[in-house]
Amino acid sequence: MKPLNPLTLFRLVSARRLVPAVWALSCVLAHAQAPQLPPPDSVLLDKLGYMRSFPPTSDKQVDQSNRIKYPQMSWALQNTRQLLPTHNIRRGARAPSELPRSEKNLDEWAFADEKGARTTVADWQRDTYTDALVVLHRGRIVYERYRNTRPETPHLLFSVTKSFTGLIAAQLAHEGKIDPNAMVTQYVPELADSAWGDMKVREVMDMTGAVKFREVYTDPSTEIFPYLYASAMLPPPPNYAGPRDIYSFLKTLKKEGEHGAGFVYRTVHSEVLGWIVSRVTGKHFAEVMSERIWSKLGMEEDAYVLVDSVGTPLQGAGLNATARDLARFGEMLRRGGEFNGQRILDKAVIEDTVKGGDREKFKASGMAFRAGYSYRNQWWMLHNADGAYEASGVHGQMVRINPAAEMVVVKLSSHPVAGAGFTHPLTLKAWAALAEAVRR
Repeated sequence: MKPLNPLTLFRLVSARRLVPAVWALSCVLAHAQAPQLPPPDSVLLDKLGYMRSFPPTSDKQVDQSNRIKYPQMSWALQNTRQLLPTHNIRRGARAPSELPRSEKNLDEWAFADEKGARTTVADWQRDTYTDALVVLHRGRIVYERYRNTRPETPHLLFSVTKSFTGLIAAQLAHEGKIDPNAMVTQYVPELADSAWGDMKVREVMDMTGAVKFREVYTDPSTEIFPYLYASAMLPPPPNYAGPRDIYSFLKTLKKEGEHGAGFVYRTVHSEVLGWIVSRVTGKHFAEVMSERIWSKLGMEEDAYVLVDSVGTPLQGAGLNATARDLARFGEMLRRGGEFNGQRILDKAVIEDTVKGGDREKFKASGMAFRAGYSYRNQWWMLHNADGAYEASGVHGQMVRINPAAEMVVVKLSSHPVAGAGFTHPLTLKAWAALAEAVRR
């Protein structure tokens, strides 16, 4: 049987409410070949013209009925707060911190793609549906492009959110407010009867805790669906009688396997870690982010985070921010936790993170496209010659720090295919090319 075009299959299953949120295509690609994607220049928002007129015509509207479809999804990723409930993350009253410039035109910087064919930095951005790209070298902007967004527009970051949650938790551990070797129930006793009842905090931070949570987007019997209903990312079906908020949903999940045996990527660990952070600080994630990071870094724009029906933040997938502000965050990490004349994170926290996790345990992930990686404090470590590490979210969201090249890269995208594995081999080649370019 000839496999369906992934976009065709996406539309078919979306019509049956079998594909949640905008993460839909990663599972499809596991069983599909050579997806036929739309020409990238044909789905730029300037050409699509969504939500432009007053009122917008029916064919140009983006709302709850089509926000997870492509290409309407591209507009939704930059206008999340118009579609779903959110909580603002204030930048504070101070002037934005400076990002000095030493610009280079890297559009035609050439490199060999994963198949050995010649491509360029501009081609790579186009072919991976990049919305924004910012490259810093030694703290200076050397390259900045906006193909499908504006500098001031926050973009949904998906799982890049996890990396903020992980670092805040690691900082609180450094301050003695969280004990990574303690049981989760020391901080959240409400989880005593769940998978986290006999799990250590460190096993949550590094995603080595064993919990039955499957993310099979074409199977509505898997646990990803009630998570999405509880988080308000997907409207529940009429007969749904399950949890309506994230914390209530987490209590229903049970243990499956042995804690600490191996790394398996599960979004719910980030939500539990966020619950611990909120419990020990007594503050909402948005407040913690504003006080500890956003106001101190001198961001240009407020950020915001998605929340569920009772205001619980989605600390595994809900952050929205601009490319430049993410570049400031990445530069702070490259500098060992200092930026804008302030100590943001302790240097020991950064060092603990970048040393990485257990590479043998990482093999349990099944992520062949990330061979040699490890996972620590909700960050991906490459263990390459440059000591690079990254935060990553579906549809092409990335913050990458390359210490040896003294480079930070932020890439925001609206790729039709959710899973990182589809574009990762090419993007690895592009990272190496950018590192070579800034070194010259």
